[in-house]
Amino acid sequence: MAKYSNVVKCIVKDGNQDELIEKFNSIPKWEGMRRTILIQTGDKTFCSVGIWEDEASLVKNRDNMISFLDTLRPMLEEISPELGVTDPVSGTIVAEV
Repeated sequence: MAKYSNVVKCIVKDGNQDELIEKFNSIPKWEGMRRTILIQTGDKTFCSVGIWEDEASLVKNRDNMISFLDTLRPMLEEISPELGVTDPVSGTIVAEV
């Protein structure tokens, strides 16, 4: 089976950067999750990357991820009316070095 990944971009409200990082450092390790990282891409912009055993593992944990996101929503800025507070994508990992 191919590994699967989800990537989520967000913008944090001023002064909430440390709290966002703290919450990510305490994210539960859900079944099928191999790894998750948080990248700070700008002063207020972040991108999280989850690595999963397979697509089924990600799908199985979608409710867990949404529940975790719900704890972050108050500290996030809206990206756009269409996207809300996150810009998520996911797919099969096709190359890994």
